[in-house]
Amino acid sequence: MQENVILAQADSERLIRQRWIYGSVGILSALGMAAAIAVAPVGKDEAPTLETVIQDLALDNARLVNLDSTPFLREERIARGDTLGTLLSRLGIRDNEAIRFLRNDPGTRALHQQLAPGKTVMAETSQDGELRRLVFPINSGDVALVVERKGDELVASEQALRFEKRTLIKAAEIRSSLFGASDASDIPDSVATQLAEIFGGDIDFHRDLRKGDRFSVVYEMNYLRGRATSSGRVLAAEFVNNGKALQAVYFEQDGKGAYYTSDGKSLKKAFLRSPLEFSRISSSFGMRLHPIQQKYRAHQGIDYVAPTGTKVRAVGDATVEFIGKQGGYGNLLVLRHHANYSTAYGHLSGFASGLRKGSRVSQGDIVAFVGSTGASTGPHLHYEFRVNNQQVNPLAIALPTAVPIAANQMPRFQAQVQAVMPQLALVRQSQLAAKY
Repeated sequence: MQENVILAQADSERLIRQRWIYGSVGILSALGMAAAIAVAPVGKDEAPTLETVIQDLALDNARLVNLDSTPFLREERIARGDTLGTLLSRLGIRDNEAIRFLRNDPGTRALHQQLAPGKTVMAETSQDGELRRLVFPINSGDVALVVERKGDELVASEQALRFEKRTLIKAAEIRSSLFGASDASDIPDSVATQLAEIFGGDIDFHRDLRKGDRFSVVYEMNYLRGRATSSGRVLAAEFVNNGKALQAVYFEQDGKGAYYTSDGKSLKKAFLRSPLEFSRISSSFGMRLHPIQQKYRAHQGIDYVAPTGTKVRAVGDATVEFIGKQGGYGNLLVLRHHANYSTAYGHLSGFASGLRKGSRVSQGDIVAFVGSTGASTGPHLHYEFRVNNQQVNPLAIALPTAVPIAANQMPRFQAQVQAVMPQLALVRQSQLAAKY
């Protein structure tokens, strides 16, 4: 694996921030002077001469910018099996007073009664995890439970949701990871996650990211009373990976939305490249020294190292064919997809709530959790991709794509492309200008 491959270790990097930033004016103050180069006018046959003028500049004193008061906005989508504790942890709330208030105050009952999967919750915290504001949509849809810190007290109230939707355009460059780049450019984590899903069929975000890769994105942001509350849908994006540019435009036809290339080809594959959003591969497909038997054997899957409890996604629309224990696989889930395709997920610590044989799942649904059951030396996911019940390398085969845009929809689609692509080009050029 090339040294410049970047492992996407998202969770730790989301929280790393510098506390103090020196303004650029401080650099000039340290220098105390500036050099200006002037070209003197010359005659036709005279060689040009350069004159250097040194001039002292009076500069303001450098100032330290305190970021302790900078708010951190996080949003999380409630998943199957979530408790209030796991949700607050993912939102970055490390405020014992607030946690007690959210658990015990009569005004926060909706938090306990309406933890519905798919609902998006927003929290505003300090750098140290002190809760400043939490917005929890009530099931009615037009009202939210809002918990705010007013002075030294926390107050809970139900407020009408009158969102203002704005379109934002931003760009970023990969230095350490996808989430590191999005944090540096103040792009919400949920937008970065959408980018990973949009381009996941073409980019393996476990192995393919390179330092210097860049992306630009047009996305919606919801504002409530002038304050950002949650991000919305990505409308268009461009991702340059290892010199190859990929573009995506959101478009709706027949009441369903999807992402397409600028010439109308679907970006959605019938299968995701990986069942985990971010991890690393510990064992590839092929011959290997078995970690327990210490013999060379064919490894007919991909092993992804991840902590116990990491969410496992269905790589495609499917029906549950097997769920339970099976030999060295430990807890095993087998999904039957369309035609002759199936996938298997082994060594699991558990399965999604309510999942049973015959259940239908959609691509991207959380179906299980990483574990170390069966013949396993540590927490990881053993993933198999099968064609006619025969294991094949999922990283090497060509995955089928979804249906492209219908011919009668192309004029409307092209009009949408022409509206958003100049915006991507503009923010890309601005990024390059700032870089150089």
